[in-house]
Amino acid sequence: MSIRPTIPDFSYERLAIGQGACRVVGVDEVGRGPLCGPVTAAAVWLDPDHLPAGLRDSKKLSAKARLVFSEHIQTHADIGIGHASPAEIDKLNILQATFLAMHRAVSALRVAPDHLLIDGNRLPKNLACPAQAVVKGDGRSMSVAAASIIAKTARDAIMAELAQHYPGYGWERNAGYPTKCHLNAIANLGPTPEHRRSFKPIRKILCPEST
Repeated sequence: MSIRPTIPDFSYERLAIGQGACRVVGVDEVGRGPLCGPVTAAAVWLDPDHLPAGLRDSKKLSAKARLVFSEHIQTHADIGIGHASPAEIDKLNILQATFLAMHRAVSALRVAPDHLLIDGNRLPKNLACPAQAVVKGDGRSMSVAAASIIAKTARDAIMAELAQHYPGYGWERNAGYPTKCHLNAIANLGPTPEHRRSFKPIRKILCPEST
């Protein structure tokens, strides 16, 4: 028997609204696994009257489809985007840097939320409103799925621009993930200022005696 894929809907949002929330916002991040560039988070409030049909987790969409959804979301939603830099990742660790990016994304919203739906099983500390962790939320909640799309398109654009400054690493294609092409480029060209020095492949090159 085949298992039908999970399709995000608005049930998490409606439940929170039914319990008294007025502004339910989805939060998701992208970029925890790459060897370089920022980790990026997005916070999205979807207008219940303009829910984008066919919305999916960003990983289930083509780059072209993500851009189409991103344009719709930016037209009909309130969005905030936040980043944590490679230096902040190295200083804080990737989890805490992700939480920092989430805080920044929520703070960038035009209107403050009163309930957050955050992808994953852990919540950042010191949030300004109640929050709910939703495991695999980008496949369950439309707001979280929208946040995943906004975060992905925003970070991909940053990596494509950085690729112009640091040619040879293929960031416009691999977005900084440890593909064979990227790893070979690091070995041949060395790390850039955008690489995360605390990540093992980069640390191994910079400090071989410590690995």
